[in-house]
Amino acid sequence: MSSPPASRVFPRKGRVVAVLGPTATGKSDLSIALAEALGGEVVNADSMQLYRGMDIGTAKLTVAERRGVPHHVLDIWDVAQPAAVAEYQALARAAIDDVLARGRVPLLVGGSGLYVQAVLEEFAFPGTSPELRASLEAELAEVGPASLHDRLRGLDPVAADAILPSNGRRIVRALEVIALTGKPFTASLPDSPRPYYDSVRIGVDRDTAELDARIARRVDLMWERGLVAEVAALLPDGLREGRTAGRALGYQQAIDQLDGVCTEAVARERTTAATRRFVRRQRSWFRRDASVHWLDGGSADLVDSALRLVDVPVGAE
Repeated sequence: MSSPPASRVFPRKGRVVAVLGPTATGKSDLSIALAEALGGEVVNADSMQLYRGMDIGTAKLTVAERRGVPHHVLDIWDVAQPAAVAEYQALARAAIDDVLARGRVPLLVGGSGLYVQAVLEEFAFPGTSPELRASLEAELAEVGPASLHDRLRGLDPVAADAILPSNGRRIVRALEVIALTGKPFTASLPDSPRPYYDSVRIGVDRDTAELDARIARRVDLMWERGLVAEVAALLPDGLREGRTAGRALGYQQAIDQLDGVCTEAVARERTTAATRRFVRRQRSWFRRDASVHWLDGGSADLVDSALRLVDVPVGAE
């Protein structure tokens, strides 16, 4: 076979299998099946599963559900700590390199698009200004995320579509990058990214009506399995103040329920609606990547189809 072109020369040897796509499509189940078939280990790419104690609301697999498959980069941050993609990138790449060094197959699994991209591609993060960041965070505390999100929409509509209006931390970061670079936040993302690893990217999605029903059922199960009690136990650890964890889907609504701001029924309804909006953002992000091979999460031959994709040789995608 001829040598791959320069754009296909990878700084790291070995193939990474990425399983990505919207929430509630069945990525976790597929990843376990692939790991068992390939001799693989899972590296988490769900930003909220990085937090210790956030299990029910993030649909984190239990130890039993992992069926002996090792999982990495889970439960690494306290709920009061803001998420940091650059820190995650270093941790995830170290885990992948370790899996490869042991002759195993790393499976990068999750629905956080920026996190997946930061690991798989040559991705340098724009700088920061402590003074500007402090000013924006003070404004966030004063006026709330909705106002800053409106400003972001005027400056960079694409970024506004990708960032939840309640995610003050990411809104602040986007506005900071825009102010520092004079360009839209999305302009800081590479248009033609160079791959850091050889990877096959398997997208899992479902029909919208089917996925809406799965989301509703997932939200019901979150409450039935004790999400509110989980949230109450995390409040003394700083969940309410956490700029990332405290805004997570389901957690913010459960806090409102505990505070008497809304009833349980309303909290569930708001979580379901917010999750469906989030799915649209995930689809928008991942569908921009032409290298993703999309599969139907409800297909009877899902695992076999994914295994066939894994066997595609380098440069043949």
